[in-house]
Amino acid sequence: MPTESGSCSTARQAKQKRKSHSLSIRRTNSSEQERTGLPREMLEGQDSKLPSSVRSTLLELFGQIEREFENLYIENLELRREIETLNERLAAEGQAIDGAELSKGQLKTKASHSTSQLSQKLKTTYKASTSKIVSSFKTTTSRAVCQLVKEYIGHRDGIWDVSVARTQPVVLGTASADHTALLWSIETGRCLVKYSGHVGSVNSIKFHPSEQLALTASGDQTAHIWSYAVQLPTPQPIADTIQQTCGEDEVECSDKDEPDVDADVSSDCPTIRVPLTSLKSHQGVVIAADWLVGGKQAVTASWDRTANLFDVETAELVHSLTGHDQELTHCCTHPTQRLVVTSSRDTTFRLWDFRDPSIHSVNVFQGHTDTVTSAVFTVGDNVVSGSDDRTVKVWDLRNMRSPIATIRTDSAINRINVCVGQKIIALPHDNRQVRLFDMSGVRLARLPRSSRQGHRRMVCCSAWSEDHPMCNLFTCGFDRQAIGWNINIPALLQEK
Repeated sequence: MPTESGSCSTARQAKQKRKSHSLSIRRTNSSEQERTGLPREMLEGQDSKLPSSVRSTLLELFGQIEREFENLYIENLELRREIETLNERLAAEGQAIDGAELSKGQLKTKASHSTSQLSQKLKTTYKASTSKIVSSFKTTTSRAVCQLVKEYIGHRDGIWDVSVARTQPVVLGTASADHTALLWSIETGRCLVKYSGHVGSVNSIKFHPSEQLALTASGDQTAHIWSYAVQLPTPQPIADTIQQTCGEDEVECSDKDEPDVDADVSSDCPTIRVPLTSLKSHQGVVIAADWLVGGKQAVTASWDRTANLFDVETAELVHSLTGHDQELTHCCTHPTQRLVVTSSRDTTFRLWDFRDPSIHSVNVFQGHTDTVTSAVFTVGDNVVSGSDDRTVKVWDLRNMRSPIATIRTDSAINRINVCVGQKIIALPHDNRQVRLFDMSGVRLARLPRSSRQGHRRMVCCSAWSEDHPMCNLFTCGFDRQAIGWNINIPALLQEK
């Protein structure tokens, strides 16, 4: 009578073992369903102080969570079975391949490689399933609070900075690595003016507080002041322009899913090629520039480790602000006082006080462990700083020793902006997210991002516009587009 080989016997025993295990699992699932069904029916029948609509929504969400975890559990079991089958096949192959036995090291390497592939598949499945659970659990009110209104597409390279005019007509300005700055109609998304006077990347743009002037900083080691005159087109009804975001699952987008800018939308708008004034004195890239209160002076920040204060009318250098140990990354001015704050890669930011003409004091703020990407003023005596160390800190100018609030995030922070009236901080991240926090560090919302909307690459900057009826927050990124958002601030604060 023929006898079974050892490998066949082992395989048969393992198969029977998996079969009994499968039946056991099936029975366990059935009994669990019987057990979990009763509490849910009891819950639906119990009296509750919650409104019926809220209760039904909660029950539906928990049901979705249960189904997602059940599917994940079943997929996990299937993957484990595949691993066991693969291990058995490898064990059988290890006995004889071309008449030679595999060494233990070769067999272990092959098994490890195949198992790692299945492990990666398991991780991917788990990530996708949990992402669906999280997105399903989000309340509809959070989506209604933050709505994408308009996309501004026309640059041919990444957009470093975005700004909103402080005088009528209110326009949007963007500064890009394609060596241009564009002015946009906020309502229609149409390009109104193109500035092409720089021969390097345009790194920042700021509007004059009372005149139709723009200040741009560039990689060509200069800052330009140029005049613009625009006529706004007839806007569309606001209801037609707001793109609803409810019901869209947030998914990861590849870098290839970028706006199509084959058609140069800026070619039809007027082009300005010569500035009114060119501010020259830096020996490196001018990374940022801003107007001092009143608009009579401007400050520039450079990679040559200095910030310079200029007289706008004469273009003469008034003060050279030295002290940073590494390249500067940003500069910002106080809206009502002659104060300047500069940020640097040396992990510090400095406060420069020009309120007393005879004394120019400087204070150094230390608290970050990596590059300070930006520091901005808020109402009163507070400064908010963001850093590549993934933190945002709120400081009191009267107490420089330690921050009064710290926000910890999961990604490096770029140029932040504060809604002065409501004290809401907008944080643009390297990981394509934009989050909103209050001054005490409480997270309020995250701007929606899906396969059909939001930024596809790093978000470089944010800017609030508190007076515009259609869009009150703008963001820009290295995906070559700027986005206008409508943030329902009263609803946002009510949710808080």
